[in-house]
Amino acid sequence: MSDESQIANASETINRVKKFLLSLQDNICQTLEMVDGKGQFVEDSWEREQGGGGRSRVLKNGAVIEQGGVNFSHVFGEAMPASATASRPELAGRSFQAMGVSLVIHPHNPYVPTSHANVRFFIAEKPGETPIWWFGGGFDLTPFYPFKEDVQHWHDTAKKICAPFGDNVYADYKKWCDDYFYLKHRDETRGVGGLFFDDLNEWGFEQCFAFMQGVGHGYLDAYVPIVERRKGLSYGERERQFQLYRRGRYVEFNLVYDRGTLFGLQTGGRTESILMSMPPLARWEYGYTCAPGSAEAKLAKWLTPTQW
Repeated sequence: MSDESQIANASETINRVKKFLLSLQDNICQTLEMVDGKGQFVEDSWEREQGGGGRSRVLKNGAVIEQGGVNFSHVFGEAMPASATASRPELAGRSFQAMGVSLVIHPHNPYVPTSHANVRFFIAEKPGETPIWWFGGGFDLTPFYPFKEDVQHWHDTAKKICAPFGDNVYADYKKWCDDYFYLKHRDETRGVGGLFFDDLNEWGFEQCFAFMQGVGHGYLDAYVPIVERRKGLSYGERERQFQLYRRGRYVEFNLVYDRGTLFGLQTGGRTESILMSMPPLARWEYGYTCAPGSAEAKLAKWLTPTQW
């Protein structure tokens, strides 16, 4: 780790990040309640036996949001799980703290995309040694009936967030998102992408923290205008059934590939909060095919990395 990336006071740093994350959770919940117009987030605070806890907030059966969760967690312990130290042996023998805000919104209307975002901070300490820390996060969009202007707006917002931090940041983190949210067994992306980053510390703490904050705040700028444009569109049972079928892909990714889900379960996190990202309803159908030329068939061309 370079001198530039070191932090002066670990305790103070942790408190700064935690304060921001709690405020971000409040802001996102309040804004989404206004957009929904009916539903309210219900808070469920919890404690982790091995250290830490969090507050899960879930909105169910709103006017727009069928089910959505915006979770804050802060967990800590004396040792990392073996799965983590196997790939990062420098973490062995260190205590750790991990905190973040993670959210998934599943709307009623199939014309309103599902969205996901998270921002997180990790720090591992050992007496007499320099702390190891990094930021991670991003956001991605999963439409069922995509509109080009919506997808363009989503990526334009991501570009604006990244622009102050370097010419290649958007391109690099967009590609990372496309590669990460990829279902190998289906040979398709989970949606139309966005941003994904992890292990970020090379810019120094202040710059990395500023970027994480930009991504956290930028989620609402990216998502709310899309919801407002599409939430009033009429739909029928055909669209609803296709939405439920495609939600099955969301479940497949989260259970098979998602590192956050696996880390949470392996570190003894709260299962109900970890699996909050699952849709309230989904379906699978053997041998499903879309009619050629149908609106449903058009989704396939969106499930491959595209330059925006």
